[in-house]
Amino acid sequence: MTTRNTPFVSGEFYHVYNRGNSKQKIFLNNADFDRFQMLLHLSNTPQTFNIRDVLKTTESVYDTDVPDALVRIGAYCLMPNHFHMVLTPVVEGGLSKFMLKLCTAYTMYFNTRHERSGALYEGRFKAKYVDSDQYLKYLFSYIHLNPVSEKVDREFWLEKPIVHNSSRTYERASTYLYSSLNEYLSPRAALGLIDTSVYGMYFSDEMDVRRELFDWLEYEEAVRQP
Repeated sequence: MTTRNTPFVSGEFYHVYNRGNSKQKIFLNNADFDRFQMLLHLSNTPQTFNIRDVLKTTESVYDTDVPDALVRIGAYCLMPNHFHMVLTPVVEGGLSKFMLKLCTAYTMYFNTRHERSGALYEGRFKAKYVDSDQYLKYLFSYIHLNPVSEKVDREFWLEKPIVHNSSRTYERASTYLYSSLNEYLSPRAALGLIDTSVYGMYFSDEMDVRRELFDWLEYEEAVRQP
């Protein structure tokens, strides 16, 4: 794991994640998820933007040009009490600056909106260096299948226990609104938050993405068989 004193190397890949302080939820409703996604966009630049000011001049935050990106976002998923991302620093110090801007802005928003104070996250964000193609490819499935993992399924979907069926599970993951999976499956409807070229070496089109996720789901389903 990357430590506070270890520099993030430009052009390398990192699995970045964090969760709520004492495992508390950091997203309480759709508005919270939406705000974090907007901040993913507006924080990825040395410039400073105020969302309220941006929305006064444009219908969508995502129409705002954010020059001189700090990082490339290869994948992300937001869950009720944690988040995952695959980030690549574009400039020296870019990853740390991006995460500082993102997490500070969201904490200020969350504390104001929900009338609370104090730390929101469980310490500083965590970052693991992605040291192989195998690990990078694994993260694509791991992050995008987070919404349908056994640990969070019952709480998040508020349904009966999940039926372990690859097709049904894939459908759930592909319709989840707060991950980057749809940026790969439906690029025309994408928000434009991620750089799909990060995984371009593995997936040439939507069918490749679908095939990769199904392979993981079918493998996990087979492992669960008695």
